[in-house]
Amino acid sequence: MKIRQKITEYVKMRRAVRELNALDDHALSDIGISRSQIQAAVYGR
Repeated sequence: MKIRQKITEYVKMRRAVRELNALDDHALSDIGISRSQIQAAVYGR
């Protein structure tokens, strides 16, 4: 994987984490994750 692709992927992942963190707990519940699961949901851990 090229460095540019890695950076682009990192930026996308960070944006997803930031957007999920901006949601309230009720909205997170509606999509089936809790606040403590955001990192795992985004990074697939």
